[in-house]
Amino acid sequence: MCAVTVQTFAQFGQYEPWRHSLVHVQRGGLLLWVTRGQGVLHMHGVRRGFGTNNAVYIPPDHLWAVDFGRQTLGLAVALPRDLSDHFPKTERLLRVQDALAQSELTGLIEDMRREQQQDRPFVGEALAAQSALIGIWLRRQIEALPPQTKPRAAERLARRYATEVARSLGTGINMAEIAAQLEVSPAHLTRVCRDTAGMTASEIQTQPLLHEARKLLVDTKTPVKAIAAQLGFNSAAYFTRFIQHHCGQSPRQLRQAAQHTAKPALSRRG
Repeated sequence: MCAVTVQTFAQFGQYEPWRHSLVHVQRGGLLLWVTRGQGVLHMHGVRRGFGTNNAVYIPPDHLWAVDFGRQTLGLAVALPRDLSDHFPKTERLLRVQDALAQSELTGLIEDMRREQQQDRPFVGEALAAQSALIGIWLRRQIEALPPQTKPRAAERLARRYATEVARSLGTGINMAEIAAQLEVSPAHLTRVCRDTAGMTASEIQTQPLLHEARKLLVDTKTPVKAIAAQLGFNSAAYFTRFIQHHCGQSPRQLRQAAQHTAKPALSRRG
């Protein structure tokens, strides 16, 4: 079973903030529980503000990013794909007003955190069971909500576009081609994305590509030429120019700089 991680927001955002500030594809499930402060989320093509006692869930294969405000506190629970079945299938932002529900979620996450830190038998099974309980908590909160109003046409289009961006990452398809698939013009798609996400359609497509490129450069030893091919670039030279333009460093310099960035060891079990 893959690892479960529980981190404070300080741990989650302290090192290499690009990992969460760039729009990117969430590979497993992610729960953010905000206990103090506020910030802004990109949730699959739509911009949302969040505050104290908000629970955010991002399912696998969805686009997201977060900008934490100053002094924002909370807990982040990252789940492997195989433990996400008990969770909602779409991204959710819940404003939890009931004090009992707030303490219940905090307790569930803290139980998982303690389990993660202790070297005890059957820890993987325990974390899986605790993940399921958190998923049930989320679905109970959603079940108690009043019926939702139908999203605006602009939001529906932005979410369809986000789905196609996530699905086509690394294929080399461009924004205009996705717009054609969605039967809208690139200009209309860009206007819609500016309205719903505060970003252009091209930015929503570029940021996940940049995020994936940086991850491969920092987290693996895969040759630059192979990364370029994997992400749909026509040549290593074009990929190098892309990284240089967005990061101010060449792929090699970016990789070398990351090797000198000190990171604390994280407890991961499952």
